Amino acid sequence: MPASSPTLGSLLRHLLELLDGDVERVYRMGGLDYRPRFTPVMRVVGEKGPASIREIAEQAGISHSAASQTVSEMVARKLVVTRTGADARERIVHFTPRGKALHPVLTTYWRATNAAAAELCDEVGADLPAVLERTIAALRARPFRERILGKRVEPDVPHTPDVTDVTDAVAPARTGTTRKRAR
Repeated sequence: MPASSPTLGSLLRHLLELLDGDVERVYRMGGLDYRPRFTPVMRVVGEKGPASIREIAEQAGISHSAASQTVSEMVARKLVVTRTGADARERIVHFTPRGKALHPVLTTYWRATNAAAAELCDEVGADLPAVLERTIAALRARPFRERILGKRVEPDVPHTPDVTDVTDAVAPARTGTTRKRAR
């Protein structure tokens, strides 16, 4: 692959930027202060009612860390609140009145988004959600790191530089200024 060819990761990030960027612009055009990354949480809580962050992550197919970070941002925007669950370590996510009122408005946007996604799939001749689901399943069965390690080739250089070689190569030039020591 030529160095100038985009990698799979770059292409996927760019695709997500294009999709989420336009979805967010549509929300803003409609007067909504809402991010696409909130959608998995809004959908789970809207369909199921109050749910733990673990349940949201599992049902939405996202990591616990991503769900937790998203919920924190949604709390700051007053869309949801969290309460302690039966286990003191568990946080249960509930809609605020603002989040509850916003949910039915969002469902109309989600229908339009899904229709636009179906049109895009027809245009490119691929069922992109199915391709992505199969890809995720394949990576769960055999992680990408295993695939990479199975393809690793020894470098063409005579030795691998040690840390000091790398540090010297990337260290900024000294400017002659020194810090005074705290006394």
